[in-house]
Parts: sequence; structure tokens; C-alpha cells
Amino acid sequence: MTLRTALEQGTRILTDAGLPVPRLTAEVLLAHACRVDRVYLFAHPEQELREVEWLHFGRYLHQRLKGTPTQYITKRQEFYGRDFRVTPDVLIPRPETEHLVAAALDRIQKGARIADIGTGSGAIAITLALEAPNTTVFATDISLAALQTARRNATTHSAPVHFILTDLTEAIAPASLDLLVSNPPYIDPADAPTLAPEVRDHEPHLALFAEEDGNAIYRRLIADAARVLKPGGWLCFELGHTSLDPVKNMLPTDNITVIPDLAGIPRVICAKIET
Repeated sequence: MTLRTALEQGTRILTDAGLPVPRLTAEVLLAHACRVDRVYLFAHPEQELREVEWLHFGRYLHQRLKGTPTQYITKRQEFYGRDFRVTPDVLIPRPETEHLVAAALDRIQKGARIADIGTGSGAIAITLALEAPNTTVFATDISLAALQTARRNATTHSAPVHFILTDLTEAIAPASLDLLVSNPPYIDPADAPTLAPEVRDHEPHLALFAEEDGNAIYRRLIADAARVLKPGGWLCFELGHTSLDPVKNMLPTDNITVIPDLAGIPRVICAKIET
């Protein structure tokens, strides 16, 4: 079995199952099975697979056919140009969240103290720490398993992030932050049946769902923002598809910026908290 033949067979299996991007998925899974990058597959199409590589590839295809996200199979996802380890304990970082990072970076000054609330894989906190090095970055999560994954990512990227096991901002000292950033859970539990099965059945519900029509975590974070932020500090959130109006109505300020994603959907909201 050559790399070319294995790739063709894997693509056909995924295509017949109706899975999205079957060719790319087959490439990623085959490269992972062979412990090479995708470019290697095209440079050495006639290379024979070792038995162990073929067995791994078959197992990965079976997992994907059962609905396991590709990222949980390979245990990696790219975010802001860096590879992050992901496990079923953390939400898979999405490209849309890069808009949140960009918005936060635009509002960071030298020496700023920043907290990423509900850090998950640590992708946001680690990226901010590396892209804005003259800052102090904290990352909180209520899940110890998530923090362990985030800490491992920070070690991999030599990112100076301080991790705190706590519920949202409970362990954050008063008036200690210049910027609070979060991609919180924002899906209404009632909407669970409408989600893609690979999201609903595999990603951590703690990172997906929030009560009060998906707005409960926004409400708690906004309520505590005046306590943990210094006067003039910034609050930056990623938004769900229906979050914009409820979140705007919660904010105690008119100094608000809404940033759309590439599809024109409101994706990020930033508010300057004056008091």
C-alpha cells in the first residue's frame, strides 16, 4: 500500500460517508498516522506504508466516521499561526476567535495586566502573551483538565502565562486588570439538537452551553467587570450568533465597538469600562 493509494482510499471512504472536506481530512489523518507533514505525502507518493502506519490510518478513519473531530484524533489545531494541543477536555479553537485576539491586541498597552477567562486550551492567553510580550497574562478555568492542557501548550510555546483554577473571575483581585477577554459558553442548551453531532457529542458541554438563552456567563462576567477592571479597562468578548443585542443591553457603557467576522457576522464586542 503506497501513500498515494492509501490517500485515495481514505478520501473515497470519507466521501462515501458524506463527511466534509474528505480529501483534506484524509491527508491530515494519513500524515498523522505516518508522523510526517502533509507535504511529505505529495513528495513521496510511491512510498510504501509500514503495517503499523496502515493500522493507525485505519483506526483514525474509523474514529472520524464515528464522528470524532479530526482535531481530537490528531490532538492538534492551528491558531494564530501556532499549533496547539487539544483534547476532549477543551473546546477546539476556531479561526473566528482570531478576531477576538486581534481586537484585544489593539487595546493592549505596554505593561498591561490581562486575564483570559475560561481559557480552555490556552490559545487566547498564550497568543496574547507572545504577541504582546510586555504584559502580564492570567488565564482562568473551572476545569483542572483544561488547565493542564493549557499549561502544556504554554510550556510548548514558552509563553509566560499564569494559570488559575477558579470559576470565572472569582479569584481575580479588585481593580487589577487592564483588559478582560473571554470566549465564553454562549449556546442555549435548548439549541443542542441543532448542533452538528461532532460538536454536540464530542466537545465539552461546559465550554459550549450557558443558561438564560446562552447569556448567563456574559451576565456574570459583565457584572464583575467593574470590580476586576481598572477605570478605563477593556472588556472583550466573542459573540454567538444571537448574542449581540443581549450583551449590548447588559453593558454599563456606550463606549462599545462591534467587530464582524469575514462573513459579516458580529463576532467580537469590546467595551471600555470607565468606572
